[in-house]
Amino acid sequence: QVQLMESGGGLVQPGGSLRLSCAASGSFFTINTMGWYRQAPGKERELVATITSGGSTNYADSVKGRFTISRDNAKNTVYLQMNSLKPEDTAVYYCNAAYTGHGYFKPDLSSWGQGTQVTVSS
Repeated sequence: QVQLMESGGGLVQPGGSLRLSCAASGSFFTINTMGWYRQAPGKERELVATITSGGSTNYADSVKGRFTISRDNAKNTVYLQMNSLKPEDTAVYYCNAAYTGHGYFKPDLSSWGQGTQVTVSS
């Protein structure tokens, strides 16, 4: 089982920047894809960005050119650098990890973090 802990959220003005971090710990064989999702008030949770263990990335159209996802495999940590923030980026940001369990049959599993609040307001 993998536990995820997000950090780095906060209150920033439009045009500002934040860097989110998510550290994975627990019992697993390997972590495959990690990603960031967000949920704004009154809206469904949506994908922001994902990154594979090999470094391939994918972004939502709304954040392309502004956000950058990266990871440090040695530290089992994924990051989200957010620049040129807009009020519509306000949401709770959740980290997700898809991983292979340590069991004999190596099950495919996923875990979610508790979320970190990002508020963009003047």
